[in-house]
Amino acid sequence: MDKNKLDSLINYLLSERNDTNGIRIPEAVQDKFDLYRSLVNIRPAGEADAAFLETEDSFLKELTAEKGITDVEDLTPVRDNIYLWQGDITTLKCGAIVNAANSGMTGCYQPCHSCIDNCIHTFAGVRLRYKCSEIMREQGHEEPTGRAKITPAYDLPCEYVIHTVGPIVNGRLTDKHKELLASCYRSCLQLAVQNGIRRIAFCCISTGVFGFPQKEAAEIAVNTVIGFLADHKINVIFNVFQDSDLIIYKHLLESEKANIR
Repeated sequence: MDKNKLDSLINYLLSERNDTNGIRIPEAVQDKFDLYRSLVNIRPAGEADAAFLETEDSFLKELTAEKGITDVEDLTPVRDNIYLWQGDITTLKCGAIVNAANSGMTGCYQPCHSCIDNCIHTFAGVRLRYKCSEIMREQGHEEPTGRAKITPAYDLPCEYVIHTVGPIVNGRLTDKHKELLASCYRSCLQLAVQNGIRRIAFCCISTGVFGFPQKEAAEIAVNTVIGFLADHKINVIFNVFQDSDLIIYKHLLESEKANIR
């Protein structure tokens, strides 16, 4: 990580606020980055000046390159038009990645939170939150569960981010929860087709803090995608992060593969 660029970004973000008296920029690079990320996470949606954006673009693209970019074209499908990949979705080069958003649609505001919404907004840069806020302001109400919106990806290696709000499961899983999750996948796929996107990567929507059981969520994801692919030509990547999700998806896709022979 470039210390000088981090210092420049942090100083700009601190200068925007009136509640940062006494905050000192730490010496350690990781501590610097954690402060930068925290300031980005809590920053209200808004424009930033050109010099900041130029530095942020350079810094984030270099950082993602250091982490290592995976090009979908280098992956092997597990079956026709379907891929399974375990890794950091913010390093995936493809047409679009899917963000598991909340109904406000402007990202996670909890500093350095590990959710995918926070990660995507962090590594895309501050323009993503501002773009989402413009979409929501024009819409005039929170995003309904099961729907989706598309934005540029800015500093991510993909071209677009498709944001969808998954169902929250508190207690018993219902048919309504299942219908809404399936709608998330269909809405994202439809947006991808409408925008000429050939490769879309799905995270495990709703399975984190939203409480949807992993196995049932994966079954809905696989079934919905396979049903959609019967009528549309698009490549789908199931992106997993946890080993447990990898096992579930691998079993489902191998079983499905066996069933269609």
